[in-house]
Amino acid sequence: MKQINVIIVDDHDMFRNGIRLVVQFGHPDIAIVGEAKYGADFFRLLESDGCAAADIVLLDVALPDMSGIEIARRLKTERPALKILVISAENNASTVEEMLRIGVEGFVSKFSCSNEIIIEAIRAVMHGHEYFGSDISDIISRIYVSKKKQVQVTSEFTEQEKRILECCHEGLPAKLIAARLAISANTVQWHKANIFRKLGINSTLELVQYGLKSGIIQVEN
Repeated sequence: MKQINVIIVDDHDMFRNGIRLVVQFGHPDIAIVGEAKYGADFFRLLESDGCAAADIVLLDVALPDMSGIEIARRLKTERPALKILVISAENNASTVEEMLRIGVEGFVSKFSCSNEIIIEAIRAVMHGHEYFGSDISDIISRIYVSKKKQVQVTSEFTEQEKRILECCHEGLPAKLIAARLAISANTVQWHKANIFRKLGINSTLELVQYGLKSGIIQVEN
């Protein structure tokens, strides 16, 4: 059986010590070959003989010197063979979504992980499987449902409604929107009411926020 070589990157001493003790007592197939509190220290560790052949990094998101997201991005470019198992209390939807976009192999929340779950996750990731804790899986499901609804709603917009949305982003009142689009002010209000109904919102501000978030409104840098 091949030994699983693991590096822990977490700035909490108690967390690192706890994982090391769990591994040392009862799990001979896993070895902790390196530990780091800082991202910079971690990348230096990767250059050392003992850590160069590491299989998995247990990565926290909130570190003192750099984000785990930044570290994950670098690893996927510089060390694509090194598998990433995120273990963090930073389990909001935006963090989870970004880590998925980067392509991490697993994500477990510190709020719900146990010794058994960590060992199970390490072995699963090592054998080529993705591993997401139950609460992380719930977040992923919500992200998927939200995106699916967003795509469905966006596809229902007419070209005229999209133009009105862009005019709202510019801060134009209904009369100026009507003049630009060569329609009546009443028609503008009718279109806006129709968009509000589709999105389940009640204000132009919410409409503009949706347009920016969904990409209908493109902001030039």
